[in-house]
Amino acid sequence: MKDLDFDDMALFVRVATRGTLSAVARERNVPVSQVSRSLSRIEKQCGVRLVQRSTQGLSLTTEGQTFLGYCQRITGTLEELEAEFAHQTREVSGTVQVAVSPALGHFIIVPSLAGLYERHPRLQIELHSDDRLIDMALEGVDLTLRSGAPHTESMMARQIGHHGRALYASPAYLARFGTPTHPDELLSHRLITNSAAQHLNRWPFILDGAPIERPVQGHYRANSTGIMMTMVLNDLGICRCNTLIAAPLVAQGKLLPVLEKWVDVQNFPIYALLMPQRHHLPKIQACLNYWSQWFQTLLPPQP
Repeated sequence: MKDLDFDDMALFVRVATRGTLSAVARERNVPVSQVSRSLSRIEKQCGVRLVQRSTQGLSLTTEGQTFLGYCQRITGTLEELEAEFAHQTREVSGTVQVAVSPALGHFIIVPSLAGLYERHPRLQIELHSDDRLIDMALEGVDLTLRSGAPHTESMMARQIGHHGRALYASPAYLARFGTPTHPDELLSHRLITNSAAQHLNRWPFILDGAPIERPVQGHYRANSTGIMMTMVLNDLGICRCNTLIAAPLVAQGKLLPVLEKWVDVQNFPIYALLMPQRHHLPKIQACLNYWSQWFQTLLPPQP
């Protein structure tokens, strides 16, 4: 086993976690055959079979379970060592895997990356864009950025911002179809709604001083917030959008608020989810601190 290195151990941990060679190959951007050869080499160096292969996938042998425990401890110790060096030199480095919804990633996180690089030039960010809430340990993700309440007790959650939801349309759409002055007038407009989250299609207003929700049927519907944003930017109708995403588009003249005096904007938290054993790493803390500041610059403080 003298020829084993840290990359071998890290590879084995990912194989054991993901359960398929193809998933690990996609992570490393290498052919499946290369991962398979690496695994066979590790088994040869250990002198025991670590993995049972079947049509259902991979499973660890008893020896594989023992080896996994050692690999996790050793790779964890290496990360702690890197963290200690980073603390002493005050220089953050390494790759941070970040999962984010397509809309939040496209409109909020991507524009923030240049500033993050200026602050920490040795830090690399790899974005995983998906509307679903992924299994962070399984996917090898360090941080998940999501709006709404966290849905898992196994992850740590840190609120890094907040957003509301309001109605917007493009200037071209409003020039063609007119600007509504009362919620009742929405019945004669083209509306864009969410086909995946029906609760978002109950649009909240304040009428006669009281909150009220009105269910709406979209002329256009999509199961992706990112696609909905593309629809409203392409002059297709009025959409209830994330105010954090819409704010810079309003500033650029690409969107206009609709029914501002009537809409109940409300407020929703934005959380960073992370695994408890990784929250102390300097590269994770650097991202959390930077994005906490970044979100605060996009909207006024929560009332």
